[in-house]
Amino acid sequence: MGRSTGKWFWLVFICILLPVVAVAETVYETQTEFLERAFGGPPPAPGIAWLSGERKQNVQKILGHDYPALRVRYWCRNGRSAWSLEEIGKDLPITVGIVIVNNYIENLRVLTYRENRGGEVATPSFTEQFNGSGLNERGALDTAIDGITGATLSVRALTRLAEVALFLHSDVGCHDGS
Repeated sequence: MGRSTGKWFWLVFICILLPVVAVAETVYETQTEFLERAFGGPPPAPGIAWLSGERKQNVQKILGHDYPALRVRYWCRNGRSAWSLEEIGKDLPITVGIVIVNNYIENLRVLTYRENRGGEVATPSFTEQFNGSGLNERGALDTAIDGITGATLSVRALTRLAEVALFLHSDVGCHDGS
């Protein structure tokens, strides 16, 4: 085998043996588009919810782990808040936009989905299940969410984010006139 043939052999050999992980990132809506839709035009100035103390403990209890940021930005006007939150599905973060009006979810939408499987959670037929949901006395969603075969972890991630957004909406005091 000649010198250049040997180089090609090893290049092809390495390419075949290396596992290739394809990340399928799908952006359904940008944060800017989400906020403009949530508020019917320009959004209000963002607020910051610091995840410390009791608030951090409550978010950790909902998620089952620490949220990966020290603070969360949110937008609030007249009892309506908008949240852009992330949670790991199986391996990668799912970015979700959640609009809450007076302690009930008005709209939940997957903004960016990065997993190779389970993207059905981004369909309106799935996300519309969250509309009208609030928190029960245990701090869980008061609405049963139907699962999707093959997307169990993504369904759980969206459910936890819905609970976090509802908790934070109430905790930051986004009410009428704010």
